[in-house]
Amino acid sequence: MRGLFYQLKSVWKDKLCMMSFLLPIVVALALNFIGGIDLSSVAEFHFGGLESDLPAQTIDWLERYGSVTIYKTQEELTDAINEPSTYMIGVISDGDSIQTMVSGDELDLFRQTADTLPALYEGRESAGQMSITVLERPDIMTGLQNIFIATTLIVAMFMGCTFNAMNIISEKENGVDLVNQVLPMTQSGYVIQKIFVGFISGSLSAVLTVCCYFRIPLKNVLLMLALIILSAFIAALIGLFIGKFAESLMVGVVYIKIIMIIFMAVPLVSYLLATSGLISVICYFVPSSAAFEGIMNLANSDRPMIAKDMLILMAHCIIWFLLYLSISKWRKKHT
Repeated sequence: MRGLFYQLKSVWKDKLCMMSFLLPIVVALALNFIGGIDLSSVAEFHFGGLESDLPAQTIDWLERYGSVTIYKTQEELTDAINEPSTYMIGVISDGDSIQTMVSGDELDLFRQTADTLPALYEGRESAGQMSITVLERPDIMTGLQNIFIATTLIVAMFMGCTFNAMNIISEKENGVDLVNQVLPMTQSGYVIQKIFVGFISGSLSAVLTVCCYFRIPLKNVLLMLALIILSAFIAALIGLFIGKFAESLMVGVVYIKIIMIIFMAVPLVSYLLATSGLISVICYFVPSSAAFEGIMNLANSDRPMIAKDMLILMAHCIIWFLLYLSISKWRKKHT
């Protein structure tokens, strides 16, 4: 028990480990703050016209679909349309119809709206006789926030990799590893200590991240906790591998960055592309894919089905643990 205390004390003095621990929590708080901001105005249409050009009834018609700004001169209108920070659609009279002007750098949504607006204006009388049902505008950030928080949780869950790797590499550079080799401590005791350090750190970071933002029903709390425990255990094992094979701090940092990029990129790309079949199976070779899928199921479903994800993570735990023991025994025999 005293050995575990010294291990944790050593880790908490490492600034990189502390930054790694706090980063997911800070991101979760930021996402929680962003979630309270109304971004519906981002997708709102903005029209611009000339003061002496558009009749009052045309302005009233345009205001049904967005905001209208009237400019005194053509130069002011052109500058407003070309402003990179806006997606303003210029509207000018063309006899009984209208013409639209855009700068060309708009999103397809605004460009298509500008192309179809004159036809809509010409058919406004017949359209006015139709019954219209206005649906509630969906929150454009809801789906994105779930993806962001799932990615943040992946970082938090697998943060134990950083703790273990940095701890072992620091011991190598400071000569503590040589002392550990002559201490009356078994290989299994050493492995348990190192796994415990990364496991506790990663689990605590993930739990705090969930508490800061993630809102799940009480019945799913145990499922989320199970995902965190399995993922943190795998991360701690991977940290052992990095610490064993990295000869210096810089090499270890490079290994950690590569692994974290893989852990975040593979499940994110797989989810966005909705992969299936053989590609989906290959993605499960990266343990974070199952964890990401389980988190998204908990976020998007009242009755999440994460049994498959749990089994995949358990298989990773067993395989990585046995692989580390095998490599350790092999290196011990040949050194």
